[in-house]
Amino acid sequence: QLQLAESGGGSVQAGGSLRLSCVASGRTAAYAVGWFRQAPGKERQLVAGMHRDGVTTFYSVFIEGRFSISRDDAKNTVYLQMNSLKPEDSAVYYCCADTSWSKVLTDDWGSWGQGTQVTVSS
Repeated sequence: QLQLAESGGGSVQAGGSLRLSCVASGRTAAYAVGWFRQAPGKERQLVAGMHRDGVTTFYSVFIEGRFSISRDDAKNTVYLQMNSLKPEDSAVYYCCADTSWSKVLTDDWGSWGQGTQVTVSS
């Protein structure tokens, strides 16, 4: 398992952008990576996932093309570029990783970060 540390969260107005980063304690090349989010009183939901091939991705339908997941395995870092942010995007965002891509649609990933808060004001 990897230790993951997110950064880049903060407060932004609606329509703004943020870029989240997730640095891993080890090599990410063998891992599928993903981002989840959880708002107060709501279940944790998958935002995006990326296969270790660096090409295959999955996005939840509510993203509507506004977010983009990427990875730099040379830096053991995963990114989530978030554009056109909406107040409903406010949540704690978690980075995750797992050696199995088959878990992409589950929340049973092997490694999780501590989360970074994103707050979008109207």
